[in-house]
Amino acid sequence: MNNLQGKVALISGAARGQGAAEARLFAARGAKVVITDVLDEEGKAVAAEIGDAAHYIHLDVTDENSWAAAVKETVERFGKLNVLVNNAGIVQIKPLVESSVADYMKVIEINQLGVFLGMRTVAGPMKDAGGGSIINISSIDGLIGMVGGAAYCASKFAVRGMTKVAAMELGPDNIRVNSIHPGGIHTPMITQTGMDDATMNDIFGKVPLGRVGQPEEMATLAAYLASDDSSYSTGSEFIADGGLTAGFSLEG
Repeated sequence: MNNLQGKVALISGAARGQGAAEARLFAARGAKVVITDVLDEEGKAVAAEIGDAAHYIHLDVTDENSWAAAVKETVERFGKLNVLVNNAGIVQIKPLVESSVADYMKVIEINQLGVFLGMRTVAGPMKDAGGGSIINISSIDGLIGMVGGAAYCASKFAVRGMTKVAAMELGPDNIRVNSIHPGGIHTPMITQTGMDDATMNDIFGKVPLGRVGQPEEMATLAAYLASDDSSYSTGSEFIADGGLTAGFSLEG
C-alpha cells in the first residue's frame, strides 16, 4: 500500500514509541518523513534506519522559533509540507493537591502549547501546498477523567477542543484537522510512570479487547488520517482504546 506516496509529513516526538512507529509506517507507505524530537541521538537513529525517505530535525515543541525553523527546513529539503502529526507529549500522575504550578505548566506547555504552535506554524505551508492533514494526538483522557491526571487531562481536553476550532478555520484552505484518542498503548511514556508489563496486562486485560494497544496500531490510524482515504473527515475524534470507553461490565 502506497497511499501516502508523494506526501511530506512532519512528526513531533518521533524518536521513539508511537511517533517512531508512525514515521516508519508513513515512509513504508511512500511519504517523506521529517522526524522531530529533543532526543537527538534516538531521533537520528530512527531516521538512519528508515533511510533516504527520512530526515531528523531537533524540535522543542514549546518554542515557536524552533517550530518555525523545523518547518522551514522541511520545506527546503522536501519542497512542501502536507501532513503534521502533533505526537509529542508527556504524562504526569500526581494528585491535584500535591501538584505545583510548575508541575502543571510543564505538561500544559508540551501537550497543549506544542499542539497550538504546531498547527499555527504549518497552516501557511500547507495552504501553499494545496491543503493537508493535521493529526493531533489527544487521549481517552481528553474524553474522560483520570485520577492523578489533572494536568494531563486538561491538556488532552484542550487538544480535542483546539482540533475542532482549527478544522473550522482551516477547512476553507483544504486543511483537515482530526484528533486521535488512544487508550493504553505500550510506549515508553507509560513505562516511565513505573507501570511494568505485568501491571499493564492486568489493567488493560480488562478492556473488551483484553490487551494493551501497540504503537503500530496507532500508526495505522494516523496513516489513514494522513492519506486521501480520509478526505471527508475533519474536526473528528478517532478513538482507539480497545473498547475502554465503551462502558463497564458488572461481571468478573
